[in-house]
Amino acid sequence: MASKLTDAEIAQRLKNASGWTRDGDAIRKSFSFGTFADGIRFVDRVAVAADAMDHHPDVDIRYTTITMTLSTHSAGGLTARDFELAARIEQAAR
Repeated sequence: MASKLTDAEIAQRLKNASGWTRDGDAIRKSFSFGTFADGIRFVDRVAVAADAMDHHPDVDIRYTTITMTLSTHSAGGLTARDFELAARIEQAAR
């Protein structure tokens, strides 16, 4: 099982995670797209990356805005895996 990061480690990692913010025991970021279909294609790319890691985000779809929330439930908070998936989500957004 992945080990939970300390508050200091989370703060340090957030410095390199553009646009991601902490929300309790999770990190979150919203992405905006020109069309609903563009947003769904983004979610599709994220799904492939998440399945490859066996680590899945909570996904909220609101028309052209997609919000991703990451936390490692088995660890009870944030782990390095969340930040690795955040980086992969950033790649999927490009």
